[in-house]
Order: sequence, then structure tokens, then C-alpha cells
Amino acid sequence: MIRPPDVVDVTPGPMLLSGIADGPSLAAHRVRQGPLPEADAGALLAVIAPLAVRGRGGAGFPLARKIDTVLAHRSRRPGRRPVVVVNAAEGEPASAKDSALLDVAPHLVLDGAVLAARALGAGTVHLVTSVDRPWAGAAAARAVAERDDHGIRWSRHEAQARFVSGQARAVLELLSGRSGLPVTSWVPESMSGHRGRPTLLSNAESFAHLAAAVHVGADRYASYGTPQEPGTTLLTLTEPAGPDGSFGGSSGGSGRAGVDGVPVVGVRVVEVCHGDAASQVLSAQALANPLLVGGFHGAWLSPRDVPALRWSNAHLRALGASLGAGCVITLARGQCPVEETARIVTYLAAESAGRCGPCFNGLPALADEVRGLAEGADTRRRIAELTGLVRGRGACAHPDGTARIVTSLLTTLDGEVEEHLDGRCGCRALSTVGAA
Repeated sequence: MIRPPDVVDVTPGPMLLSGIADGPSLAAHRVRQGPLPEADAGALLAVIAPLAVRGRGGAGFPLARKIDTVLAHRSRRPGRRPVVVVNAAEGEPASAKDSALLDVAPHLVLDGAVLAARALGAGTVHLVTSVDRPWAGAAAARAVAERDDHGIRWSRHEAQARFVSGQARAVLELLSGRSGLPVTSWVPESMSGHRGRPTLLSNAESFAHLAAAVHVGADRYASYGTPQEPGTTLLTLTEPAGPDGSFGGSSGGSGRAGVDGVPVVGVRVVEVCHGDAASQVLSAQALANPLLVGGFHGAWLSPRDVPALRWSNAHLRALGASLGAGCVITLARGQCPVEETARIVTYLAAESAGRCGPCFNGLPALADEVRGLAEGADTRRRIAELTGLVRGRGACAHPDGTARIVTSLLTTLDGEVEEHLDGRCGCRALSTVGAA
């Protein structure tokens, strides 16, 4: 079974996670950050545009460009006020950073949303959490109840427990009272989003960065990270997977335990500066094994590249990867990346909306072939054909992301795949892949 974490350990960090030991209350937040500044659209863009603040939901789209687009389309439709959406649906099971932010520093997220709403002239902020992370939704509700944001109405929503529930169009479907699954759209939500209105939709961490940049100022924000990638980023670090398919182990922390004998799933959320060495937060075991960076839609890194890894998209691009959703999955010694990929792809094939051919037909077929590879059959040629067929043809990016992790297995970890097929990798016979 693949599912979200029950236990989330959050480590204090330099900016977003600074001072979290004082608690998540509004009073503690105002002591840490001060009052919410007044900033019109020009002032907001003057801070975040030179810093090149990018969204932290996976795509890494520049936040200033999104805001600019909403402003442009607001002026074309003056009778239809823009909408702001904080997306903390976090359908990715290996991710916990948005949920953790709402738990330990919710008012930094909400400050960012209010700053954006006032700059854009939006009257409503929609806050989306997931039904399978009720503690995050409860934390968000407590934080909203503490605030008095004049002129801003808060609207809370719970997304389904589905991998694709966090996709932008799926979130907009949820807000409109429909099923909350992706639909085809050729127009960005910043042009035409919720009920046709220009919509600023980004994940919780993105809004926290917007608020942090305004609170601390551009100079201090830029003092973290690198000149090319200023600032920090949150990572969800996952411990090795257990034999039942759950990720992580019981690591203490927030005390969210499993029930009915189901093993507890634990992860650690850390804040790192762009350009920091991975060795500062990863164990020696993690540095010696293949590493999955970017989550289930991410890419495998070779053990030869991991020791020198830095948390920089520029560095990762040279390795065929990116920070993506900020998920980093560690393998245990002797754990087989072929088996892990088969398990993940089987899960992803079952999690699609099933509304277009690449997902409905292509992903199950791809999962079959990757399972075959894990079971010892050389299905690489057929896998290459299928990844080519599904890539770039879906209503959303789900087929592309699934193809990405499989392609990285066959290219980056080609040596490990050969060892697996030759019976030299030492992994156990695959028995639980289909159970995910």
C-alpha cells in the first residue's frame, strides 16, 4: 500500500521554518515576522520579480509572471474579480511539505495569500487541503479562525485522496463542485480559471515564499541560496520503504500514528538553501545508493552522482533531474530501484483520472511491462515504445511524469537494470508489486 505519511518531523530552517519552536499561533507569527505589510501589485512585483521566485509545486513557474498574467486579464474583464487559490491538496504520497507548513507555520502561507489577493483585487481566497491529511486541514482552519483579514473571504475545500487531485485543473474542478479530477484545458488558469475568472493558483510553499520575501525584504531573501537561484526550498525526505509498500518508518515527531496495526509512515521535512550540499541533510546510506529526486514524477540519480549532489535545479538539470515537488526518496542498502519503480508505476497507473487514452490504456500497459522487467523479463524495448506513446499526449502531465521516472530508470540506472536482469543485484523476488 502506498499512502501519505502519518508522522512528519519538521526541522527548523533558515527562513520559512525559522522560529517554529514558538508555535503556530498568529501571535507567535507576528512576533517572528512583524505585521503584514501593505503592498500593491507594483510593490509586490518589485520584490519578487528580481528574486525570480518560482512556484514550489513541481513545475517551477515564475510567480511574478503568473501575477502579471492575472493582472493583465483582470484589466480585460474588469467586472470579474480575480481569485486566489492556495493548493495544499498534496496528492503526491511522498510529499509532506505543504501539510507541514500549514501545521507549523500556517500564517506565513496565509500572509502570502492575503498579500496576493489584495494586490490583485481578489475578494476570496480558496484554501484546498486533502481528505487523507485531516490534521493539515484542521491546522488551516484554526489559523483562519485567528485572523481578521478585512475584505478577504476564506473558503476551505477538501480534495480526494488521489495522486492527480493536486493538479491545477483538478483543483478548479473541485472548487466548482465537480469530481476534482483533471480535465483538458488549453488556457492557463491565470487567464481563465475558477468560473472563468483570472486565478492565481499555487501551492502552499509558493505563497509562504511570497510572504517571506515581503516580510524580510529582497536583500535578506537573496542572502540565501545562489545568485542564480536565490532563497530556500523545502524538501520531504523519505526513509527506505518497508516490505508492505509504505514509505518510511516510525521516526517520532508529531505523533500522528497508524491505526489497526498498519505500520506508521514517517518522513522528515527540512528547509535547505539552493546550492546547499545534499550531504548536509542526507545520511551516508542515502549518499551511497540510487536516489529518487522530485517524487513519483521525478527521476533517479546514480549512486556515482549522489555524493556530490547539490540542491540546485541548475545542478540537477545536468543530471537529467529537477527538484520537482521537493520529494527525495532514499533506498536502503540492497533495495532494488527496478522493484521500486515497478511498485510506483503500478500505483500511478491506478491513480489516473482515466479520461484520456494515454492514462486509460497507456499507463496500465506501461505498468505491466515495468512489472515484467522487475520479474526478470527484458521488456526494455517495449517500455521505450510505451513511454514514447504516452508522453506529451495526456490531458494533464500525469503520463509525462510517469514516463519520466521509467525513462530515468532505464538511462541513469542502466547498470543497475542490467545487474537486476542478470540476477546480480541481490534483491528479493518481486511479490508485492501488484499489491500497491
